[in-house]
Amino acid sequence: MQDEILVVTTNDLPGYVVEESYGEVFGLIVRSRNMFSNFGASFRTIFGGEVKGYTKLLADSREHALARMREAAKAKGANAILAMRFDSGDIGQVMNEVAAYGTAVRVRKSS
Repeated sequence: MQDEILVVTTNDLPGYVVEESYGEVFGLIVRSRNMFSNFGASFRTIFGGEVKGYTKLLADSREHALARMREAAKAKGANAILAMRFDSGDIGQVMNEVAAYGTAVRVRKSS
């Protein structure tokens, strides 16, 4: 587990013992939607179907938020994050924010 930050949505990590807790960490990203995506999305609301541009935007945003959260945990000395969650929302009509958050901890394999 050298430099890797394990991330789980559970409150514990089977096979590991929590040695220390460093508190909440988060990663946040805010991205703007381009005018063409908004225009295409408006047609999808009329005719139905997946808005692939937004799907990719949100998937990329989640990955970016996770990377930032891992960096924050590593800076505190953690090697794992427990109880990870995502939160997202709109800012105005043109931006989307995604936050990944959880509890940074130091774990070791149980014997």
